[in-house]
Amino acid sequence: MNEVLSQDEIDQLLMAISSGDTETEDFKPVNDTRKIKIYDFKRPDKFSKEQIRTVSIMHETFARLTTTSLSAQLRSLVHVHVASVDQLTYEEFIRSIPTPTTLAVINMDPLKGNAILEIDPAITFSMIDRLFGGTGQGTKVQRDLTDIEQSVMEGIIVRILANMREAWTQVIDLRPRLGQIETNPQFAQIVPPSEMVVLVTLETKVGDEEGMMNFCIPYITIEPIISKLSSQFWFSSVRRSSTTQYLGVLKEKLSLVDMDVVAEIGSINLPIRDVLGLRTGDIVRLSNVRVGDPLTLSVGNKKKFLCQPGVIGKKMAVQVIGKIKQAETEEFEELSVEGDESYE
Repeated sequence: MNEVLSQDEIDQLLMAISSGDTETEDFKPVNDTRKIKIYDFKRPDKFSKEQIRTVSIMHETFARLTTTSLSAQLRSLVHVHVASVDQLTYEEFIRSIPTPTTLAVINMDPLKGNAILEIDPAITFSMIDRLFGGTGQGTKVQRDLTDIEQSVMEGIIVRILANMREAWTQVIDLRPRLGQIETNPQFAQIVPPSEMVVLVTLETKVGDEEGMMNFCIPYITIEPIISKLSSQFWFSSVRRSSTTQYLGVLKEKLSLVDMDVVAEIGSINLPIRDVLGLRTGDIVRLSNVRVGDPLTLSVGNKKKFLCQPGVIGKKMAVQVIGKIKQAETEEFEELSVEGDESYE
């Protein structure tokens, strides 16, 4: 904290300045060297850095899945990867894409609102050429899609959207549907021009042709799940999903394992000399068991049920009449998948 001058010090300082003993330039304020960040209130940032990073991770998965599916569909080497994830206004996005282009309006059910998937014309015509039996060379002429070409692109986009659903599964059960395909960006006004959007730019290479795919998601569309776009939620969801998946497989395998089920009348402690002396016809008295008492049914080495003996046809059988309450819950643990009921 700066010291406050006394009145005497102020008077002496004024006298020194007026007499010329001290230059006034010596008392100029020190320049403020603090860095100032310019903030535009007309376009406030609505996505945090962590949320942008989570969106990038999600679409890296989407890029890998799209690479695999398009390579199989086009029978050509396809490579897709995330180039950048930015936030900007919808107007800036519309102005940045060429005309004409392939612009698909995507319904983001169950989220309210739409998103935009824009595919570079060079990539569009390269994929169409491959599916028509060509070598995959794009066209240099900027033109709209014909009806047949648009129908072909609808099939490609539907397959891409299936990959998107799988990439988003850790956050929400997204069911994206293709609404319509436009070639003029001005006809795809899904939100006001000033609305903030997150733009995922994917570098795409089909054979020798290179271009961009842009996935534009308005903030208002993903606002209900914005809290889930965090690294902590994302990685916890991935771990929970993986654990649940492995538990399900393990439970399925263990359900096929044979186990010994033993109906026990009773037990008694005998000295070793009496055990060694047992012969055919000897009678062992079970002092703790009375006639009519239920038997104990053990699963493995765990006593689980009470039962009574009987006969089915010509074979001995037991009927379960109750369940033994475990004194210790740790004695018998069951694998359970999330959402399934577990029984002790």
